[in-house]
Amino acid sequence: MGQEATRQADATVLDRLYKVIESRKGADPARSGTARLFAKGTEKIAQKVGEEAVETIIEGLKGKKKDLASESADLLYHLLVLWADRNLKPAEVWATLSQRSGVSGIEEKKNRKED
Repeated sequence: MGQEATRQADATVLDRLYKVIESRKGADPARSGTARLFAKGTEKIAQKVGEEAVETIIEGLKGKKKDLASESADLLYHLLVLWADRNLKPAEVWATLSQRSGVSGIEEKKNRKED
């Protein structure tokens, strides 16, 4: 693994990627795929998250680790675009995950407020 790959081979890559994604809001769609996605709107971004989720599930069932990693990266990227579109900061998600730490999944679901 090269030095650049090693430097980014941890969870902070998501925070760094989010900042890049945010910087593409309002950018020229002809010069940035992320800007093009923002220009298409929330519904298209959400659709892409769904498509990538399905592709990730398929790769998870096939069992090829490398392909699962690739599809997972695509899913995370599109999820971060959706967060940025909706002005949801990664820290807000990390805080939610942190609050759930040590709580069983059954208890966590039971304690969710109905909207």
